[in-house]
Order: sequence, then C-alpha cells, then structure tokens
Amino acid sequence: MIAQVICTFGGVGHLRPASGTWGSLAALAAAWVIATLTGFWGLVFWTVVVVFAGLGAILSYAEPGADVDRSEIVIDEVAGQWIALLPVVYGANAAGAPLLALWPGWVAAFVLFRLFDIVKIGPVGWADRRKDAVGVMLDDVIAGLFAAIGVLALAALAHGLA
Repeated sequence: MIAQVICTFGGVGHLRPASGTWGSLAALAAAWVIATLTGFWGLVFWTVVVVFAGLGAILSYAEPGADVDRSEIVIDEVAGQWIALLPVVYGANAAGAPLLALWPGWVAAFVLFRLFDIVKIGPVGWADRRKDAVGVMLDDVIAGLFAAIGVLALAALAHGLA
C-alpha cells in the first residue's frame, strides 16, 4: 500500500491523460512548498529521498514478470522535475528573491524536463531501455539533469552571461 502511494505520488499517477505530465505538475507545487519551507538544501535533501524511496517503492510495487514502467508510476517524474528545478531555487535563494519571481525558470524547468523525458535522447533513452526499476528512475534523473543544464543556459542567455 505504501509503495503504491509513493509510486503514484499520493494518487496523482492515476490522473489521465498524460500521467507523467500530471506528476510533473504536482512536483512543481510540492517543490514550491518544500523550497519555501526549507530552501535549496531542503529541496536537495528531499530530491535524494524521493530518488531512493521511489526506487524502493518501484521495486516493491512491480509485479514479478510484469512491466515495471507502469503509467501510474510518477515518482520518477517527481525526482526528475525537482532536479530540473534546483538551479531555479538556488538562484532565487542566492538573490534573496521570492521563488515565484523566477517564474520563467519554473516554466523552462517544466518544459525542458517534459521534453527530455518524452524524446528520450542519448542516455535518457539508454536508461529507459533498461526495462528495470533502476531504468525507470534513472531516465527521469538524467532528463532532470539535462533540463537543469538547459535552465542554466537559458538563465545565462537571459541575464547576459553567455
């Protein structure tokens, strides 16, 4: 039961259509709450917790011999989305700005993460093709890292640092 709650991020994974997108949207709201209450390092901490708790939950939730990458499993999207948001939260905290003052960064993190998660280029696709619990989590972690790099690049362009 707890594995299902974790895997579906409290049931969000049951929303249709596009459960992964719903998971990413829910992750945005949760990240805002976490970052507001605990700052950048709190979001880092909870991202690490979600990666490992999510991996364990996926292993427990998967039925033997069945597809481990079931559509209702969105805890991997939560982890990836939070990774994509880390530069935005860091930037807001470093500037002493309200989190939502950097709303273009939130939008960029969401769009880039969804893009990399859906297109699955390079190592994202490699991880996805593993077809195991590690691959389920790893493809979104890598997509989140790619999105975070994209967010940093866009911020550099927007602020004339490039």
